[in-house]
Amino acid sequence: MIKKLLYKFHILLFTVLFSSVISAQYFEDIYDKYTSVGQLGLTVTNFGVLGNGWNKINGRILPSCQYKQNTEILRDQVEHFSYAGLWIGGVVNGQRLVSTAIVDGVFESGQEGFELSAADNIDIKSSISSTSLDSIAQYFSPYATSHQDLKTAFRDYGTIPTDNMNIPNHTPLGIDIRLESYAWNYSFADAFVILNYSIKNVSDQTIENIYAGFWTDASVANMNYTNKYEPGGGFTWYDNLDGYDTSIDDSEYSRDIAYQYDLDGDDGWAQSYIGITWLGGNVSRPYVQSHYNQWVWTNSNNSSYPVYSMPLTDYERYQKLSSSVQKGTGPEYTAAGYPNEPNSWIFLFSAGPFGSVPTEPDSSAWELPPGDSCNVVMAVVTAKWNGTEDDSPTRRRNLHVNSDWAQRAYNGEDKNRNNILDDDEDLDEDGEIDRYILPEPPPVPNMAVDVDDQVVTVYWQSNAENFIDPISREMDFEGYRIYGARKTVNDSNEEFTLLGEFDLALTEHMGIGYNTGFEYIRIINDFGDQDSVEIDGNVYHYKFVNNHVKNGWLNYYAVTAYDRGDPDANLASLESSVYANRQYVYPGVKPDAANWEGNPSVYPNPYKGQARWDGYGSRAQMIWFSNLPRKAEIRIFTLAGDLVDILDHDQEYQGSDVYNIDEYKTPQLSGGEHAWDLITRDDQAIASGLYLFTVKNLDNESLSYGKVKEGKFLIIK
Repeated sequence: MIKKLLYKFHILLFTVLFSSVISAQYFEDIYDKYTSVGQLGLTVTNFGVLGNGWNKINGRILPSCQYKQNTEILRDQVEHFSYAGLWIGGVVNGQRLVSTAIVDGVFESGQEGFELSAADNIDIKSSISSTSLDSIAQYFSPYATSHQDLKTAFRDYGTIPTDNMNIPNHTPLGIDIRLESYAWNYSFADAFVILNYSIKNVSDQTIENIYAGFWTDASVANMNYTNKYEPGGGFTWYDNLDGYDTSIDDSEYSRDIAYQYDLDGDDGWAQSYIGITWLGGNVSRPYVQSHYNQWVWTNSNNSSYPVYSMPLTDYERYQKLSSSVQKGTGPEYTAAGYPNEPNSWIFLFSAGPFGSVPTEPDSSAWELPPGDSCNVVMAVVTAKWNGTEDDSPTRRRNLHVNSDWAQRAYNGEDKNRNNILDDDEDLDEDGEIDRYILPEPPPVPNMAVDVDDQVVTVYWQSNAENFIDPISREMDFEGYRIYGARKTVNDSNEEFTLLGEFDLALTEHMGIGYNTGFEYIRIINDFGDQDSVEIDGNVYHYKFVNNHVKNGWLNYYAVTAYDRGDPDANLASLESSVYANRQYVYPGVKPDAANWEGNPSVYPNPYKGQARWDGYGSRAQMIWFSNLPRKAEIRIFTLAGDLVDILDHDQEYQGSDVYNIDEYKTPQLSGGEHAWDLITRDDQAIASGLYLFTVKNLDNESLSYGKVKEGKFLIIK
């Protein structure tokens, strides 16, 4: 366990040290970019590695391979691997060579295994319209493939294609690799990330029979399980099992998914799968074979499972890339023929051969001459268990569904996967195979919220209503759904509650929705005419008022748009992502702009032990000061008059001084309330007792500027 954690740390340390040594020649290593639009948060680097080892980056632990990353249900926030990395193998002049992004058991920089170096920065592009208020829209490009493209490049050599960068036992293939990763926020396509690799031979030697593989140090685990504060402390590396799913999809192709799962699901906290699969490339599917191998981390001589051993040389690694491990029989193996002893298993999924020129009449062998390129497309796929029984095709049903959507996205117009544009496949009649096509729900409505005393008002624009479906070529918008939820750490409520649903009241749509019309939510002026409101320079056309919302509680709201479906294409109604425009709020009393009426107060008062909104630990507790001016100074005293803490308040306050409020969620507060974490200015937790406080009005535009008001509150621990 200690060695493995050190291994994680040294990988990150190596990338920092290595980039500084060669910064004059290469780009700086980047390891803080991850797919954020969907539910799968996957860290993508510019040196061939995926994942971040759960190391803190700028004070935060970013998703490594987390699904679901955007949920507020702690049990569903599952991580799946610390690191994964690309392996590329080929034969040059009869010698088997493999260039690896990462291998087991490497502790020092410059050692064998870290053999890919950065050759570009990471460029972000998005297909989400620049008119959207989604933060990812700042990266809008008409040339983007998905909602979030991450584009970068790396290579396996130094200054020239034969330069091995002083890495022992590394003979470069002499290849440049470009990676484009694709992610979407659609509810049916948010559990996978597609990885599109282009491999160019920049050496002066022909490379034969290229195989591409993914080394994966999987460990399906939930960081919230048993130990919230110590990454890695809430789970074990050694209770995982691997497998290889060769079930047949609806197109009669084998799925070929290498996967791992936590054996017991950690009491419901890690009931999830991680899978790696191959989607396609320039060599069509009938001529490519997928392969699967696994071994225990750093174990090159497994006495229990001799053929399940770690490869040590390029020859052995190429052998793994180009063939599958032998299945076993007996009580030591699963029904599928793989080890049934849980451990810290590494798995390697690979596919090939690839190249640009076939060298056999049956296309069973390929070569990549100097200057040529080939293409390999893989996918990282995650899924929740379907049921809680033992691993089986039935329990992997969600993994199948998500993998099939990834395959469908890649196929695009090439429905039969033969890399040929057949007569009935050219949907846009441009004479080319268009890939990465998914059915689209209407765009996410642009949304704003306003918070007040026990009231939250949700506003949104009509930007979804004129959307033309790319498949039916019709405007098929149908209606809106408004969602809200209350969330506390100690609460097990469902994540979202449907607050309202409104759809078109048209005769031809009588079989769809409730035909409510939009009168209840449409903004109307004093004359009864349709109108709009402007908020922060944006115009909104609808509003929904949610009353009787408790002050001081974290709430979140979302508005989705849905279409009427396409029966001709066998598509049910599609709905935009409920996570894409979700906004967090803390309802509370607004400040009085003209004068400061009434007295400030504290709630809960008395504070007894832990409030239900508190988290775990003394720093995750809080109380609220309410009825504050737009700008104020709050001073807290003991009964003896000793100063406990000073809080500086203004109406833009978002809770950044309180651990229990996640500032990265950019919550919206009322402007007239301020939270306190019960920690003194000397960084000590306060004791039980009666406390006094004063609030001084520092709003120089207020009629009561400079006025001081007093109050008191009781803490019972």
